[in-house]
Amino acid sequence: MFDRPIPRRSFLAALPVALVACSGGGGESRAVAASPPSLRVFKSPSCGCCNAWIDHLREAGFEIEATDVADTTPIARRLGVPDSLRSCHTAEIDGYAIEGHVPAADIRRLLAERPDAAGLAVPGMPVGSPGMEIGERRDPYQVLLISRDGSASRVFSQY
Repeated sequence: MFDRPIPRRSFLAALPVALVACSGGGGESRAVAASPPSLRVFKSPSCGCCNAWIDHLREAGFEIEATDVADTTPIARRLGVPDSLRSCHTAEIDGYAIEGHVPAADIRRLLAERPDAAGLAVPGMPVGSPGMEIGERRDPYQVLLISRDGSASRVFSQY
């Protein structure tokens, strides 16, 4: 069919087009896969770090529905977040709780892996976590995976 080999650069340039053409899915399945994940965020109306975290998530491609509330405690408890893992805001995505300044990459990983868990938490407000940037300072912190009944947690990632 070809009298000479295809140059590597031409092959690599055409590869994404070929993969899309051969994916076999209908337009509807592609549209669903392309829609950005949506989070419902419950936060204090006066908290600047919550707004900075929301900006971090929007920059990472998440759609955000933010709701100001006087107290996020009832929402966090309904979602299975123990008081010991609380922070300044609580979010919900696809059945999971997201408590505090959880990085967007960890939320994406949670949604990709789909563990049997209540969600993720970054307890407190560690400096250097998304929304808590203060100059060049970065304190170490952990993102915790919360068990479904809220009785235990384990390290999901560390920074």
